Amino acid sequence: MKQPVDRVLDELGMPKLVAALEGLGGADLTSLLLDVLRRRATRVRPSELLHRYATDRFVLAPIVPFPLLRRVEDALIAASAGAFEMLALAPLVPLGTHSAIATVDQNKVVSTTRQNEVAADPTNALSLEAATRRIARLRQEPKSADLIRLGALQRVVRAQKVSGPGRFAHFQLFGLVSAGRDAGGRAFEAAEASEHLRTHAHALAALGAKSVTAFLTDLSGGSAAGIKDSVRSALATVGTVTCVDDDARESGRGYYETFCFKVHASFGGDAFETSDGGSVDWTQRLVGSAKERCFISGLGIDRVALAIGAS
Repeated sequence: MKQPVDRVLDELGMPKLVAALEGLGGADLTSLLLDVLRRRATRVRPSELLHRYATDRFVLAPIVPFPLLRRVEDALIAASAGAFEMLALAPLVPLGTHSAIATVDQNKVVSTTRQNEVAADPTNALSLEAATRRIARLRQEPKSADLIRLGALQRVVRAQKVSGPGRFAHFQLFGLVSAGRDAGGRAFEAAEASEHLRTHAHALAALGAKSVTAFLTDLSGGSAAGIKDSVRSALATVGTVTCVDDDARESGRGYYETFCFKVHASFGGDAFETSDGGSVDWTQRLVGSAKERCFISGLGIDRVALAIGAS
């Protein structure tokens, strides 16, 4: 079947147009696209703006009340205090950030005409910052084992169409990234998986979760048993938390390495997924060293806020 772009090229009678545009230099392509958008913007009427504001899923205002969002954010900041450095992130990242290191289809990302794309997950930008810091430290000490732990709250946009309660085109995410050097024996992954899950669990408990379940998945074929043991030990002091082996999990394979997890919580109603995380090779590729290690995780703030409001 023909793709939509093929139909457009056929109608224009320009089958090689996309290839020609792809071959343009970045500045030239940006200039061309900006002029097209400028011309189209001059034809927009105020009534059309109101219609788009009321109907376009990318610009609709969040349905979650701000006080509830802020309550969840405050709990996450408090839970991560002392362990992670919280950063403010730009709303844009370089073009290809999500597809080049995180294997996300570019069609699921809102790309801009200026060689950027709208943030779709804070862990991507955090990994760029973590890799930048690791490179700086490795220049000072080639075998530096200094650990970088960063976190952020960010409203992100995703282009794929979704439906159902708690699913939006833009939403608030809490992201954590740990970056460091391989310490052998999966020690880095064990320590950081424990720290990430402990942060998520403490925040959910502080928000009044009736139950929290951490689903633990070994993606290594058996060598991640020590990671699971470390996580169970770390979460033993957090009330209402249950750890469950989930080695049959299919989602996340090819995205995460070695180990990953999901967290489900209940605030009085049915349990739902709040968090997801695992080990990735992002800083290995960004820094250019097989010794680099990276662990990421994220929590959907809007869904938790809605659950608190409903309870």
